[in-house]
Amino acid sequence: MADDEQWWFNTKTGQVEQGAQSPWSDRAGPYSTREEAEGAPARIAENSRRIAEEDADR
Repeated sequence: MADDEQWWFNTKTGQVEQGAQSPWSDRAGPYSTREEAEGAPARIAENSRRIAEEDADR
């Protein structure tokens, strides 16, 4: 899939973008669909929670 066909979640603005419009440090993705990119905040939060839980168990 070409970069301009992929979707990204901009962590700085909270917006979904098609194509790599923003600096890599402000993007989460890539995602295949807009809907997947829109769900990025929930996935990021869940991953962070899981990692913190694993760290606490060590």
